[in-house]
Amino acid sequence: MTQLMNDSIPPEGPIENAATTPAVFIRRRRLTALSIGSLLVALLVVMALFAPWLSPFDPNAQQIAQRLLPPSATHWLGTDGFGRDLLSRVIYGARPTLILVSLILVLTVPAGLLVGISAGYLGGWTERVLMRLTDIVLSLPSLVIALALVAVMGPGLMNGALALALTSWPPFARQSRAETLALRRSDYLAAARMQGIGGLRLMFGHILPLCLPSAVVRAALSLGGIILSAAGLGFLGMGVQPPTAEWGSMVAEGSKVIFDQWWVAAAPGGAILLASLAFNLLGDGLRDRMDPRNANR
Repeated sequence: MTQLMNDSIPPEGPIENAATTPAVFIRRRRLTALSIGSLLVALLVVMALFAPWLSPFDPNAQQIAQRLLPPSATHWLGTDGFGRDLLSRVIYGARPTLILVSLILVLTVPAGLLVGISAGYLGGWTERVLMRLTDIVLSLPSLVIALALVAVMGPGLMNGALALALTSWPPFARQSRAETLALRRSDYLAAARMQGIGGLRLMFGHILPLCLPSAVVRAALSLGGIILSAAGLGFLGMGVQPPTAEWGSMVAEGSKVIFDQWWVAAAPGGAILLASLAFNLLGDGLRDRMDPRNANR
């Protein structure tokens, strides 16, 4: 009888291995996404900072005799309609893109957190007014509104960043409001109130730090869409003005000869794709790393 009972109990080793193998795989996948995203973003930053040393040619130097050359050993990505080296222009094009993204984040994240935390903590008519304003802005097509604002203010880097920022803050506001509502009746804030902490000190000294991790993750995830919107402004001639190298305007120039000289549009288009992919991978990895629900998974 004892022998039969022992034979009926499966060994513990295979069960533990089967249970831990998926967890190890998921953990490795998260680390891979975060590592690849961080590496690509770091390459973009290095490319923008050291563009004068990495570019083989002057990005604005025109050589009409060498216009529309295919990729070769001299011009790795070919030349455009003015004979300018596409590799140099792609490298320099990372500068306005990253500057625009940084300006948008500096404007949208604090504004969204301020609106969301104020609405969630104060409640009442303040919450109703702020959330109705958020819903109105969120219902508007962001790129169309940005184009209208740029048309009024004039094309340029700062105006483009301001126009995109005015339509990009509502998601941060809604997320921070939801987190503030969940924290408002928590024991953590109750203990802070018992110590005499309240008002702005409680909002921005205790609630804000708890809302920042999710805001950082959302910011990283939204950067891919922001890059596409910025490229859309440049494609329509509302962003950085020529002759400054900018990926969206370069795609617009290459679209005129895309069937014969495809590399003119493919080079900046590939840069936009890689930049969006880099920030999406970074945001995905940060979400998996910073989400407390995935701590034990």
